Amino acid sequence: MTVELSHPAGLLRQSDYAPLAIGTGSRLLFLAGQTATSPDGIVEADDLAGQVYGALRYVVIGVRGGGGEAKDIARLTCYIPDWRLDKWDAVLDGVARAQESEGIAKPMPPITIIGVQALFNPKLLIEIEAIAVVG
Repeated sequence: MTVELSHPAGLLRQSDYAPLAIGTGSRLLFLAGQTATSPDGIVEADDLAGQVYGALRYVVIGVRGGGGEAKDIARLTCYIPDWRLDKWDAVLDGVARAQESEGIAKPMPPITIIGVQALFNPKLLIEIEAIAVVG
């Protein structure tokens, strides 16, 4: 395993994600923001949970394109327009679907959510960047 997820003593205990990822591989992958947009430009869902799932599927495709696997993802940064805490459950629903179908770690690797004014396309509800460590 190239990414070890950890909960160091002294940090707030998180049940949904690990606050520390320790990379032991020899290559880093930096993936540009991915959305639930198909290769032909179609936004594949109109709800946040569906778009989280779709964006994570494309994150995994990108990581695989760099020679990695879902388990190699060390960090996720999510950009969500008009972020409010009541959107967290929809994010978790989409993540759970991607964990089941794509093999993303349980708990998730470290994740940061940044509220933004807007994304490139007004139909988009989330964009996800990723860093992966590949051995």
